Amino acid sequence: MVAASLAFGISSFAGEWAPAGDHIKTQWTAKVSPANCHPEYPRPQMVRSEWVSLNGLWNYAIKPIGEASPSAINDGRILVPFAVESSLSGVGKAVTGKDALWYETNFKVPANWKQKRVRLNFEAVDWKAEVYVNDVLVGIHTGGYTPFSFDITPVLKKGADQKLVLKVTDSSDDSFQPHGKQKLNPNGIWYTAVTGIWQSVWLEPVSVSSVDNYYVVSDIDDSSINVIVNERNAKEGDIVNVELLEGGVGYSTEKGANGKTVAQVKALAGSPISMNVPNMHTWSPDDPYLYGLRISIIRDGKVVDKVSGYTSMRKSSVVNDSQAHKRLGLNNKPIFQFGPLDQGWWPDGLYTAPTDEAMKFDLVKTKDFGFNMIRKHVKVEPARWYYYCDQLGIMVWQDMPSIADNSRNKWEVYHYGKGTDTPVPTEWKDNYYKEWSEVIAARKNFQCIVVWVPFNEAWGQFDTEKVVDFTRSLDNTRLINSASGGNYRECGDIMDVHHYPAPSMLLWSETAVNVLGEFGGIGFPVLGHLWQADKNWGYVKYQNGDEVLDTYEKFADLLINKYIPYGCSAGVYTQTTDVEGEVNGLMTYDRAVIKMNETRLKEINQKVINSLGQ
Repeated sequence: MVAASLAFGISSFAGEWAPAGDHIKTQWTAKVSPANCHPEYPRPQMVRSEWVSLNGLWNYAIKPIGEASPSAINDGRILVPFAVESSLSGVGKAVTGKDALWYETNFKVPANWKQKRVRLNFEAVDWKAEVYVNDVLVGIHTGGYTPFSFDITPVLKKGADQKLVLKVTDSSDDSFQPHGKQKLNPNGIWYTAVTGIWQSVWLEPVSVSSVDNYYVVSDIDDSSINVIVNERNAKEGDIVNVELLEGGVGYSTEKGANGKTVAQVKALAGSPISMNVPNMHTWSPDDPYLYGLRISIIRDGKVVDKVSGYTSMRKSSVVNDSQAHKRLGLNNKPIFQFGPLDQGWWPDGLYTAPTDEAMKFDLVKTKDFGFNMIRKHVKVEPARWYYYCDQLGIMVWQDMPSIADNSRNKWEVYHYGKGTDTPVPTEWKDNYYKEWSEVIAARKNFQCIVVWVPFNEAWGQFDTEKVVDFTRSLDNTRLINSASGGNYRECGDIMDVHHYPAPSMLLWSETAVNVLGEFGGIGFPVLGHLWQADKNWGYVKYQNGDEVLDTYEKFADLLINKYIPYGCSAGVYTQTTDVEGEVNGLMTYDRAVIKMNETRLKEINQKVINSLGQ
């Protein structure tokens, strides 16, 4: 794979950047550099060999939203891809819905790309991005969690530096847009809002006709896979060649698809593709086997485009156990899904991990702790996060970022059907559907995702039955948890209870799988590793790790002895790390301290998971 950094010489600006603010940092802060900022290939499910990273120091300016494009974008430098509010951006300033955040940079297009179309890719920008290249508007995107790209070939100048300008506006929690835990006034369980570019920006050369995207559905009952390949600018007679490759645990597309071909199908562009998988090897947390994929477009006998990817053989479904309880199933077998609520926040990067190594650290520790799943809480992560979950064998429940809290509706956790919907206008609903469909489309190729979660705790919950049907229409291969801890409706596959601090099932369903979608929240403030000196909280608070672990074990015993035998099929512990004012993490916010004895913690967690088999 060929990769390059921003072409105008980032190193010359290194003296203009330093982390902002005096909050705690992670060990990876020192490894962040304008010359080497998130240099990894951003899209591991569809890899091409050539690309250029545009991450690095850009110019920025914050101006009133109504002003025209400023004559000079010169408030200072910002380190992309870190949100402007974060320490690692080098700025650390708040942006409101009354502001426009402007970005500017220059780049060069490699000379050997002359015969290609040049695409400008953004992995995520929060929230509305207006993109200009050489003073020409090339596109507008709304939505803070999904990738988008534009063909900028028509506006490029020959043999010259190219100018890239972005105008970003973001109302955060002061509008209808999905924002999850972001608040302009952070407090309690609500965190610092983020604005602007927060994932990688990059260029790639593609043929006029190229793979736009693909989607793979595995069928373990039939030992087959079905592949849909969408071609950009298809021509009659084009052939799509799909090869399934021998892979392995930890299979990586970093160096392109490799391995022995185990199945292959050629079909006319636009045709559905199905292939049998000989000696099928399934994916599971204990054995996360991945197959490689090689997808090519052939025209007149020549390959005009080729991408590398991967997939797996696995099935997420509802199954019955020997006691006729409905259970979460993986590959047609009951599995107790147990893991942390994962907020995905960082003291130095906020929404963005300081480095790829740091992002992977959280996942490796989750696996080390003996968990087999993660609930990704009202946030969508970069593609590489799910890539590591696929490789490590971590099941994921993927939340939709919420559009509101539950202050304007009734949240009822003790009775069926008595909670009320959030009164949201049609504009809010329409945008929710748009962004949720984009989230699912962007992430449904990742094998780790086993459950979609449209709503959390009645936050912005509306038209639940319609939303479940809509979600099912987009992806019928995963289970749907209609409202985790929210107002339960007789729809979807899962009835989800939240209870703090000790586990308790306040409601039981006879028609759905019963789960405990949040519990725990045991607080332990570790001096020297706090976001703020005071106003720190957990649902209960202790002063040392032994006390925390003793209580944790009591909670685990309740699951094992009282709830799992009677049908509880999953548990989600709050939470992976401390976050800002919350001190209820398994680790401190800076990831410097693991609060409990790891060996004992893993033993407890494995005992919980294995108890279902007993």
